[in-house]
Amino acid sequence: MPRPALSRRLRLGGAAVAALITGTAVFGIGQATAEHSVPRTDKEIPNLTQVQDKIKAYYGDTVTADGQHYASPDSNYARQVRGIEAKARAYLGKALAEKRRAGDAKPAIVLDMDDTTLLTYNYELQVGFAYTPESQDTYLESTDMDPVFGMNRLVNWAHDKGAEVFFLTGRKEKQREWSVRNLKNVGYGVPLDRTHVYLKNKENPPPYLPCGAGCTTTEFKSGTRKHIESLGYDIVANFGDQYSDLNGGYGDRTFKMPNPMYYLP
Repeated sequence: MPRPALSRRLRLGGAAVAALITGTAVFGIGQATAEHSVPRTDKEIPNLTQVQDKIKAYYGDTVTADGQHYASPDSNYARQVRGIEAKARAYLGKALAEKRRAGDAKPAIVLDMDDTTLLTYNYELQVGFAYTPESQDTYLESTDMDPVFGMNRLVNWAHDKGAEVFFLTGRKEKQREWSVRNLKNVGYGVPLDRTHVYLKNKENPPPYLPCGAGCTTTEFKSGTRKHIESLGYDIVANFGDQYSDLNGGYGDRTFKMPNPMYYLP
């Protein structure tokens, strides 16, 4: 999904990354958030190298012989993700059973893509956390991202239990083919056609979004969820790694996935 460059991401997320260095829990699980105060001295600014080292340690950085970086399934990141997934599975088991008994609107789940269902860690390390649209295009065209640990199994299980699955991402419409290929290749065995995968189309925004090409992330995502519900679905759960993925309503419950690498307003 489109993101600001590293300097802005780390400046916006300064308080969050400072918590990584000090070990304090000043924010919610996995929260990357904006810090708007101007530092009075250099001591209030986290050291960039230390922040990156902390992020690598959190993900259990594993480097292959060809220099690719991957997160470890034994990392603290993976443990945190598994805890969130366990809560989601318990909730969905009850919610979907209730929907079946009541015969209400068709139940659905909505999921963001980057760092919710697909893990960007290798890409972020490859570009030194310095996202550009060009580097993302090059990466996505040729490389599949790993699934976020366990999310493919959770999504397939929810679909088997009767939930319609929708992917809602800020990735560009141009990246659709690469994104769908990636989801298929890493085990998301759910429908991945245009009615189930929503990408951001600034050139031809859909008529159900009043904000058109100028939508903020929250407007784009909440407006699309509203559209999905207008089709007769009840979104019982909404998953995202950014609060802008989750804000704006149209979802019975939200699940915040951890991501200390960048912040998207």
